[in-house]
Amino acid sequence: MSAEFSNALLVPLLILGTAVLILMLGQTRLYTKRRAHYLSLGVVAASLLLLQGDLFDTHSLPVARELFNGMLLYDTFAALFMVLFLLGTLMTLTVGRAFIDRAPYFNAESFVLLLLALFGMLVLAMAHELFTALIALEIASMSVYILVGLNRYHERAAEAFFKYLLLGSMMASVYLLGMALIYAQTGSTHLGDIAAYIAIHTIDGLYLVLAGGMLIMATILFKIAAVPFGIWVLDVYEGASLPVTAFMAGTFKIAVFAIALRLYIVDYLPLEEFYTPLLVVAAVVTLVAGSLSAVSQQGVRRMLAASSIVHGGYLLIGLASTGTIGSSAASAILFYLVAYMLSAVGAFGILSYIGRGSDTSLTYDDLKGLAAHHPLVAASLGIFMLSLAGFPSTIGFLGKFYIFTAAIEAGHIALALLGALAAFVSIYYYFKVIVMLYFHPAEVARRSYGYPLSFLAILLSAVAVVWGGIGTGLISLMPGADIITQIARHGVESLTLPL
Repeated sequence: MSAEFSNALLVPLLILGTAVLILMLGQTRLYTKRRAHYLSLGVVAASLLLLQGDLFDTHSLPVARELFNGMLLYDTFAALFMVLFLLGTLMTLTVGRAFIDRAPYFNAESFVLLLLALFGMLVLAMAHELFTALIALEIASMSVYILVGLNRYHERAAEAFFKYLLLGSMMASVYLLGMALIYAQTGSTHLGDIAAYIAIHTIDGLYLVLAGGMLIMATILFKIAAVPFGIWVLDVYEGASLPVTAFMAGTFKIAVFAIALRLYIVDYLPLEEFYTPLLVVAAVVTLVAGSLSAVSQQGVRRMLAASSIVHGGYLLIGLASTGTIGSSAASAILFYLVAYMLSAVGAFGILSYIGRGSDTSLTYDDLKGLAAHHPLVAASLGIFMLSLAGFPSTIGFLGKFYIFTAAIEAGHIALALLGALAAFVSIYYYFKVIVMLYFHPAEVARRSYGYPLSFLAILLSAVAVVWGGIGTGLISLMPGADIITQIARHGVESLTLPL
């Protein structure tokens, strides 16, 4: 049994086993919130160490072919997404510890649900069959739905839970219908069989496959909060607890791309002439509507929620560009996912750090003068805002640069210009946070947030964001953005390896 094969099985089982263990301990006197927190941190960190060596070569291996019949595939692409999910969860648990420790409704079941969501995403990364992907996605989604309504005594949390649950369940049905249409024509839900069927038929004979693909695309657009499918995101992000919002925005949001990229840059690539115009329209509408919404928001959390819609638009630009230059655009998407995950989890993580266990909505006024009392926390938040805006010398700038370059090479020059315009508009609402941090007197008394581990995680995340933008240029021997680009290329190349 190869090392990759062992890791592919071991990591999800390790996460699932820990979730079961915490659930059992929660009913005994041995359970404390601190023990559950450190146990979750430890198993996620150990899983990261198990997988990190699988990123630097191009490989593709079926997972237990006799048992799963080719439904799970462990390749470099899957390894990259699994590392992203683990890293995002680790950041959420570390930075959010200050909030989790003070919030009384975070109990054993909360850690179990977080680990179950992670387990679902890990399986989704390896899914090579539509029904397997749906099951994995729903395991993660159901866990996140409950996490959103964790504070059952909070009216907004209850509203967000029901809205997200109803809309998410409806979109799961849409995915299921799309899968049924594909199966009705191809006789299989295995991605390899679907690709083989498409390859020997013309577009005129693939009506059910096209319709099924559109329905699955609608589910993907819902998960990334693209307009008009993203109407839920403002209320859900505001109603959920801040650590849960950080997990949703930076980790769960990118999970659907694990199956979207497999489907649309490999299996459905021959049909790109049909799907590309739809993706272009979705990108345009999402960028425009998302930008208008972000500009009009008065709360920091709602602003970040609306801006996440805009980032979905950037990712759609990349997805619309994969048909012409699949390798370049797909690598750009993977790089952007890394950049967005670091910046989004960091930004929402700081809000949870200074939130001190309270679900009260944060306004811009709550950030006034933070730099005077806590300069390092304010500087880190400023760095995350700059990265999300795509400011030079941050990893967010390189992410947008790669996406726009891929769009131009694919011939979508107007789309790239619209993306650049949306990035320019984003300066207004992201820099508004920086203005509050540095150019207004403090309106709240100095307070100690404590939790050195959370503080250290914030600083390391901010350093990673800056180092990802300029690190390689400063010290050529140290890994920087180039290593992320190299891993992304390995991931894309592994998608086309023979099984």
